[in-house]
Amino acid sequence: MAKRKAQIGVIGGSGLYEMPELVKTGRVAVKTPFGPPSDDYELGVIEGVKVAFLARHGAGHRLLPSEINYRANVYGFKKLGVERIVSVSAVGSLREHIHPLDMVFVDQFYDRTRGRASTFFGQGLAAHVSFAHPTCADLSARLLAGARQLGLSHHAGGTYVCMEGPAFSTRAESEAYRSRGASVIGMTNLPEAKLAREAEICYATVALVTDYDCWHEEEEAVNVEAVLENLRRNAENACKLIATVVPTLPSAPGACECPSALSRAIITPPDHVAAPVRKRLKAIIGKYLP
Repeated sequence: MAKRKAQIGVIGGSGLYEMPELVKTGRVAVKTPFGPPSDDYELGVIEGVKVAFLARHGAGHRLLPSEINYRANVYGFKKLGVERIVSVSAVGSLREHIHPLDMVFVDQFYDRTRGRASTFFGQGLAAHVSFAHPTCADLSARLLAGARQLGLSHHAGGTYVCMEGPAFSTRAESEAYRSRGASVIGMTNLPEAKLAREAEICYATVALVTDYDCWHEEEEAVNVEAVLENLRRNAENACKLIATVVPTLPSAPGACECPSALSRAIITPPDHVAAPVRKRLKAIIGKYLP
């Protein structure tokens, strides 16, 4: 791999399009075998730690959740040398005790998306990563500790329902998710988290609650204006959290299994993997199939 340009990746969701705390060193467009990422990556440092920031929806928030090139985004981080991704995401609350402006460090996902490309593999190479625990426990714990240090209202753990969008839920859908024990609902963390696991990158979600989903009878139905107002307030707290936690992270991931997720996942024998496939996925599989 070329010289590492970043250790930590930050994906900014709705309302978070830049980080004032990031001392910028430049922007870079990354070419991937899956097409262009959402935007150029903003490179910089936070107290000496190299960080790459990517606006998930692109400059000017021009991409719907279904239009985001998740494979290109994650592959781009891998090419830059990123070992950990902090995903900042706007969500609606499905629980009375999870209030607007709270943070939730989710540890499970429930996939309700349709037709999104959710793997780097296929076309001559089969692999099946473990995804029972879809977020990195170590990275999530460090973010949780940072929220406690800053006195931010937060919740440890929870299930994130990832819906297709772009319309918000019906009342029936919202109640169904609640009946299954889900905590929050959003539109972007899948397949993002799956791809990060395949790329052997530690991944954690900072879910920022903008509203109660439409199940809440005392709240107005979800509307864009209300969401945008809370997004602005949430973004400031998210930036403070990341700026606090990033300098405390070890130089390399710890005892988690994220960096070795592919070690027992690749099914296709090496002599059956064609050279073009190896070349396409070199950034991800190079240490296993040189």
